[in-house]
Amino acid sequence: MNSEIKTVNIQDKDYPKRLKEIKDPPEVLYYRGNLSSDEPCFAIVGTRLCSTYGKQVAWEIANDLAEAGLTIVSGFASGIDTICHQAVVERKKRTIAVLGTGLDEKSIYPQSNLKLAQKILETNGCLISEYPPGTSGALFTFPQRNRIISGLSAGVLVIEAKQKSGALITANWTKQQKRKIFAVPGPIHSLNSKGSHYLIKQGAKLTENAQDILKELELNQGLLKLGSVKPGFTRQIKGDNKEENLILGALKQESLNVDKIIEKTNLSPAVAASALAILEIKDKIRNLGENIYAISRG
Repeated sequence: MNSEIKTVNIQDKDYPKRLKEIKDPPEVLYYRGNLSSDEPCFAIVGTRLCSTYGKQVAWEIANDLAEAGLTIVSGFASGIDTICHQAVVERKKRTIAVLGTGLDEKSIYPQSNLKLAQKILETNGCLISEYPPGTSGALFTFPQRNRIISGLSAGVLVIEAKQKSGALITANWTKQQKRKIFAVPGPIHSLNSKGSHYLIKQGAKLTENAQDILKELELNQGLLKLGSVKPGFTRQIKGDNKEENLILGALKQESLNVDKIIEKTNLSPAVAASALAILEIKDKIRNLGENIYAISRG
């Protein structure tokens, strides 16, 4: 990565104002990229072992909030965090990754996200940590960094979380900091829904789309362009041939992995693979990872 590691002290004017308000703010922040002292931030967190449903919801909401003018904050972990950061950088919008390690390349965790870290920097984003270079992750560093994720943000959305999870730790910090908590409901038989449903029962805002969050936050409407984000909006996309339309039809209601797409369309694996590749090039669909595809949202 081509961005040097800098520091900002809590006494400095460039230190994030919202983070100063929490009970135990870091005295020093290490950062790479562009740090802002005052910007509209919103955090999205969730499980590392997320479902297809969780991936699609995370991508859509992160994308829509970023388009509305919010800086998306997350924890750079595998799963939901990574999906959120990826959704934002693909739109060339700003995202902040809060790490539980040092910011030097050898310490960054997970190492599989090094390319993502570079993309965050290339799209005017920022990597933040309270730990100096050379600090490896430990059992206490990741839960501790969660207070920074919520501390930077006006609110936190939880997408898929088990009853004992880092996402719920972040939600607990959010409550202590008197920030707003949001949660996406999920299937009642899924373990990944237990944490989110617990939060909703405790008063978290049940969230189905970005509009639910924007209305609840009541931030500067001129900046956020509330009318530009429509609940559940998906572009009406048509393919250029029968095969493409079969695939788009299969993806209309939900994201699917390639095996399900083949099953629903009755296309041969070779034809399906070719059509998927072409649709992705045309930006009509996107690969959410592990060959799970969803219709691109505009």
